[in-house]
Amino acid sequence: MYTVIVVDDHPDITDFVKIALEAQGHSVICAHSGPELFRQLEGVKPDVIFLDIMMPKMDGFEVLKRLRENPSTSDIPVILLTAKSQYEDILTGYKEGADYYIPKPFVSAQLIAAMDLVLGWAKK
Repeated sequence: MYTVIVVDDHPDITDFVKIALEAQGHSVICAHSGPELFRQLEGVKPDVIFLDIMMPKMDGFEVLKRLRENPSTSDIPVILLTAKSQYEDILTGYKEGADYYIPKPFVSAQLIAAMDLVLGWAKK
């Protein structure tokens, strides 16, 4: 299966995503800020990152920009997972390099479908 990093400053969100993805057999690492994500990336290269936008210290758009600028992380698929669901927010997410955008609230099936889509292994 896959290695996933979930980045959200709300532990209830990271816990929910972790439980949902581990139930599918994936290995899940949680980070609660942008700086914590970058520390995690020093030791592991995940197959996909689920990333919140509204976080203190470093918002998700800044995290995404830094991921895309770094050659060692630029190819990691990023799925934004956020309460910012206005058209302009979604468009900004894609312009910044997001591979997929899931507005909150969400259900576990959306997480699985998004992973299937960005990793190219959707069940036919």
